[in-house]
Formats: sequence, C-alpha cells, structure tokens
Amino acid sequence: MAEAPSTLNPAQMEAVNHLSSPCLVLAGAGSGKTRVITHKIGRLLQVGMHPANIGAITFTNKAAQEMRERAKSLVGAKAAKHLVISTFHSLGVRLLREDGARLGLKPQFSILDSDDVLGLMREAGGTTDPKIARGWQWTISLWKNQGLTPDQAEAAAKDPNEVVAARVMRLYQERLSAYQAVDFDDLISLPLALLQRDEEARAKWRKQLRHVLVDEYQDTNAVQYELLKTIVGEEGVFTAVGDDDQSIYGWRGATIDNLKRLPNDFPTLKVIPLEQNYRSTGAILAAANNVIALNPKIFQKKLWSEFGEGEPVRVVACDNEEHEAERAVARIQGIRANATGAHAGATDWKDFAILYRANHQSKLLEQALRKAQIPYKVSGGQSFFDRAEIKDLCAWLRLLVNPDDDPAFLRAITTPKRGVGHTTLAALGEFSGKWKVSLFEALFQSSLGTVMSKKAIGSLHEFGRYVNDLEYRARHTVGAEAARPMLLEWLTDIGYEKHLHEGEDSEKLATARWGNVIDFIDWIARRCGGEIENDGGLQVETEKKSVLDVAQTISVILSLAERSEDQDMVTLSTLHASKGLEWPHVVLVGVNEGTLPFKRDEEEMTADRLEEERRLMYVGITRARRTLLVSTLLRQKRGREVKKAFPSRFIAEMKLDERTAKEDPRERLKALRAEFAAKAAQRGSQGVD
Repeated sequence: MAEAPSTLNPAQMEAVNHLSSPCLVLAGAGSGKTRVITHKIGRLLQVGMHPANIGAITFTNKAAQEMRERAKSLVGAKAAKHLVISTFHSLGVRLLREDGARLGLKPQFSILDSDDVLGLMREAGGTTDPKIARGWQWTISLWKNQGLTPDQAEAAAKDPNEVVAARVMRLYQERLSAYQAVDFDDLISLPLALLQRDEEARAKWRKQLRHVLVDEYQDTNAVQYELLKTIVGEEGVFTAVGDDDQSIYGWRGATIDNLKRLPNDFPTLKVIPLEQNYRSTGAILAAANNVIALNPKIFQKKLWSEFGEGEPVRVVACDNEEHEAERAVARIQGIRANATGAHAGATDWKDFAILYRANHQSKLLEQALRKAQIPYKVSGGQSFFDRAEIKDLCAWLRLLVNPDDDPAFLRAITTPKRGVGHTTLAALGEFSGKWKVSLFEALFQSSLGTVMSKKAIGSLHEFGRYVNDLEYRARHTVGAEAARPMLLEWLTDIGYEKHLHEGEDSEKLATARWGNVIDFIDWIARRCGGEIENDGGLQVETEKKSVLDVAQTISVILSLAERSEDQDMVTLSTLHASKGLEWPHVVLVGVNEGTLPFKRDEEEMTADRLEEERRLMYVGITRARRTLLVSTLLRQKRGREVKKAFPSRFIAEMKLDERTAKEDPRERLKALRAEFAAKAAQRGSQGVD
C-alpha cells in the first residue's frame, strides 16, 4: 500500500495558504487533515505570527499530543513549546484559572469527575437510586451543552421528569458554587459566560489567540461553537477542519448544525474539500461513497485514492452470534495464513480490528479469540485512570489544590482509613452545612467541640495538619527528579501499599494495583518536567512545574486521557470509539436492522437518527485500508428469545457486486489448511534441527 506523499496535494496546499478569511477544510476520512493543521501552523509562523498567538483545539489529549509532536517535528521544539495546543476543556481550564475570579471562582477551583457529580446529583435530588441520579446527570449535561440555565431548562422541559431534572439542576448548581467546584460541562459554558460578559477578558483572549484551528469541528456542540465565535470575534480568522459525513456524536450534544451555521455567521468563509484519500482502496471508498451519498449534503465531496481497486468488499451471512464470532476469527487466521496480494505483510495481530455497534457485542468475540489463543484488546474498556487506586490518589491531589472540595475530602480521609468513622463524618457534614463552610474548613472551627468528642476532633486535626503540610511540599517540589521521591514519601506516610494489600484477597491483584500506583507516580513526575530535549542540535529544557502545578490540571487531564499502547493485539472496538483510527483489515459485525442502524422495538426511526446511523456505517467502512468484511446475522438473540434477523439496509446501499461480495467459506478453509500445513512443516523442521 502506498503512503501519503511528503508534499502537500493542491487542495491541502490551498488550505494551508489561505490566511485572509475564515476557512472550513472539509477533510474526508484519511485525507491528511492533521498534516494540514500542522503545516498551517508552520505557515502562520512563517508569516510572522508568534507561536503563543496560535491556538489548535482538539477533542482528546491523545489527539492534542499527536498534534504537538507533529508540530514539534515541523517547526522545532522551541517554537512548539509556546503553541497553545489543547482540548476544548483544557483551554477552558486555562481561561478559568487566569480569569475565573471575574466570575467569582478562586484560582484553585476543583474539577469534579463523573462519580463526584453523581454523588452531588443524588444529594441535590434527595435520592439513593443511582439509576435516577444518572438520568438527571445525563439530561443536565445535555442541557448544559445546549447552553441552557436551570430556568431555561425548566421552561423547555417536555414532561414531568424533565421538570424535576431542571429543579435538581438548580440545586446541583448551588452546590457546585458553594464547593468552588465545576463539572466537565462547566469548563466550556463558564469560559463562554466570562467572555460574553466581560469586555476586558474578551479583548485579552482575542489578542492572545489571533488564529484558532479547530480539529474534528463536526463534533462540536452548541456551547463550543459559541465559545469559538466569541474568542475569534466577527472579524476573526480561524480554520475549522471537519467532515459532515463523520458527525456521529449527536447523542452527547454534538450538532451538525454548527457546520450549517458557519457560512451564515461568517460570510467570507472559504470552503476547501479534501477528497484524496491516503488510507483505503478504491473498492472500500466506493462502498463508503455509495452509503453516504443517500444522506443530504451540506457541502459536496467524494473520496478517491490512487491505490487501485483492491480486493472487493466481502459480505458474509452467519447463522447466529456464536457463528459470527467464529467466522470473524477464521477470517483473521485465514488472512495471516495467506499473506499475499491484498493480504501481503499481514503478519501482526495489530493489523486487524473487529468493529461493532454496541459494547455487549464484544463478549462472544472475546470468547472466540481466547479460544483461538489470539491476543486482543477492547478499545473503550476500563481506562487506567478509572481504576479505584488511581481515583483514590487523585482525590488527595484535588484536595491539595482546593481544600473546599468536599467529595475529594471524603475520599481522602477514608482512603486509607485514618480512624475517622462515619459518625464523625456525619457530624462534621451537619456542622459544615449549618455554618455554610466546607468540610475541611469546618474541622478547624473552635465550636466543633460542641458536636463531637475530643478524640474525634484530634483525628480530624491530625488529618488537616497533614494535608496542609503535604500541600506545602507539593508547592515547593519542582521538576521530575524531585517529584518522584516526594510522591513516594507521601504514599509511605499514608500507608497506601499496606491499604491495597489489606483490601485484596489476592496477593497477585494487590501487587498489580500497586504497580498501577507506581505508574501513576511516574506519570505525574514526568509532567513536572525538566527533561532535556534535542532540537536540531540545540539542547532545550522543558518547563519545570511543581507537583501542585500538575495537580491543578489533573482532573481534566485524567478525564480525557487515553493510553496509547502500541501492543501487537487484535482490536475490538465500538464504531464510535474507532473514529480517527485505521487498520489494514477490518471485520464489521452485527450489520443488521435494529443493531446498525440501531433501533429499539418501540422506537420510531426519525430521519435525523437514520442519517447519523448511516454516518456511523460510513465511519466503520472507512477504517479499513486493504480489506473489509461485513458480517450479518440470519438469527439474532433478543433478550431470551432467538428471532429471525434481517440484513441492514446499509449493506444494499453499499451497491456491492454480488459476484464478488459474497465471501466463499471454501477459500477460508483452504487458507486455514495452508496455515496448519505451514505450522506442521515448521515443527518438523525444528525436530530435524
């Protein structure tokens, strides 16, 4: 398979050189959008713009890191160091840390994670049912992403449940304000409110960010779009890079309307489509183009490549889910055994991905892969940063940043246990609520002795003094070399390793969890910086930070963090989690009506829903570079019943040639026999030696 050329193609070059007005780059799948963004950064520097005046916004830390590395290789570490390359949420944190005081926020406010938010929802709504609280959490998040206040949400409520959710939203917001805390959605809405209300702050940030580049623009929600508009201003120049055909996050607030609004809000907008694909063969692109052509177009484009027709897209019908999993595994084994032509060079497990619409579909696939002794990883599984031991330590770090962070206080004081029981904490909570102070502030109040014993107060004071001492050490510990021993000393002080071993029946599991803790400590230390990097022969030292500096940004880093592990494993992934990724060989399973497009029995399939599901199919098809197998079921398990299943309408929409589309099981069997024969010959050869 040919690779993308080192030079830019004409459309990419036009996008890079357009600096006179707002620019929308319609970047089709595999069309080299990241290269366009990094080269445009280089072009802006070339015409004299200072690196600190260029902002590049992405949606994940992984994407931001990749862009930062690419920019560094293109413009050098010295210039790249000053570029503002971040996620929307990280940029929001920066605005609020610097100017949040104008909204009444102190610089060291807390950022609550999903568990903390759920706890506050339950408290605000007066329920112990996590399902009800999660429903409120989801609804309120969508409202915030639409820019609604509690009053506006209540006015817009469609039913009694939403009226209750709007009232919970008001109480929840009051608690956030009292705790000097924000949630993830606030990291966009509060900076927007700041810039809209405060002329001085608005002027400052417009002067700071003279050119903004936004990646994956189609994934922006209403509030993110308004934030972009407010930062750049009516006369501002920016570059939005996105693809209306890959807008698949409507369920979490992203709106394709943001693409429709651009030409109206910015009449001088220049639209440049990138249609040359550097990823897939002609057969795969033809199937993708045929499917997406049925969606109404905002802007016209059609993908093409110079890679030739390639192997036809195949379709296989399976008896049931178990049979489908077996066929997917046989497909992978067959390609590896017959690595010629389109399959040439497919010797690594990481060249393969099995994609599906919903998480539950992975179970039987995992079983089949384990049975065949094929290594695999599940993309979108539990994050390293979601592990209990990592969340424990993050609570401590959040408390150092903001002593008024009550959820962090409660987790830290009870993990590991410090002789402070539930009765004492309940009394402390009641006292802090009565006097409207945080739990940490309450434990030092002179009148606390009226509600609890001297022994209890002594334990609380010991904890409070330790937190203050730890905050002092974290503030004065700067650089990676100093950070690691300081953090290890902290773990020894609180007895965290002992806590892990006492809490696990399995010594092996406790040791593994302690290993995660050490990885986390190393992770923080690296972010304290001070490493020497080579930049074209010059020794450039990265900026050193204190442990407290890193702790101040840790919530948003952890919420968006993704581990980039380049392991030799087959990838199992939902279609949503696969966006932005690619593999030489892809198997797309469960392509049936009701699954893809997804539809519950009682639901009506609206035109908007169908269009988004079609875009999801398009994303799945365009993940494949060399071969694509689409798998459909004849019978499907629905609850406890097995029902007749029907192929997805998207299979017909691909307009495949029936003579080549149907996979021949005999060819797969032939390939498997060849694999077994090769292994037998190898064993025989080893025996002779």
